[in-house]
Amino acid sequence: MTPVKTDRGRSSKQRMLESTIALLQEHGAGAVTVDAVLEHSQAPRGSVYHHFPGGRNALLLAAVRQAGEEMSAPIEDLCRTGPPEEALRQAASLWRHRLASSEFGSGCAIVAAVIDNRNNLPEADEAVRETFARWQTAFADLLVRSDYDEQRARRLSSLVVAAIEGAVILCRAQRSTQPLDDVVDELLPLLRPS
Repeated sequence: MTPVKTDRGRSSKQRMLESTIALLQEHGAGAVTVDAVLEHSQAPRGSVYHHFPGGRNALLLAAVRQAGEEMSAPIEDLCRTGPPEEALRQAASLWRHRLASSEFGSGCAIVAAVIDNRNNLPEADEAVRETFARWQTAFADLLVRSDYDEQRARRLSSLVVAAIEGAVILCRAQRSTQPLDDVVDELLPLLRPS
């Protein structure tokens, strides 16, 4: 686990959030402890309770929300400019880059939060649901604008999100982007207007 490089331009609060997200992506919610975040971020101990009075739970919730925003914004941007096939290719490209640059060590913080954190922090579950809903809505809206029936667009958007997230997990396990490439190849015909 590589600590975040200290940078006078980034606050200790931001470094702690970035470290929490990195720990989620690499090791899951179970790895997010106050000590691990402090070591990773190189932030002073007192800064945790200054910025996150609720301790670990407050830090984890803020990190899930930030990760959700950081991941949702580019997906929503891609889906505004569509066509659907290009949005899918570009979303997969974002993941391909993240997986390769982390040597397949970094996955989805949102998936990690929902899998590892069940029942421990209900507020994080809500943030996860909201994030997935944003992704599904972005793809569904793009499909509706591309003349898909609303119900089919909704179902296809669920398929796209589920397939990409599943492919990311397989990519990490196989240390290859092939599962992501396979998913994109199979989804593309479904996203071409008939």
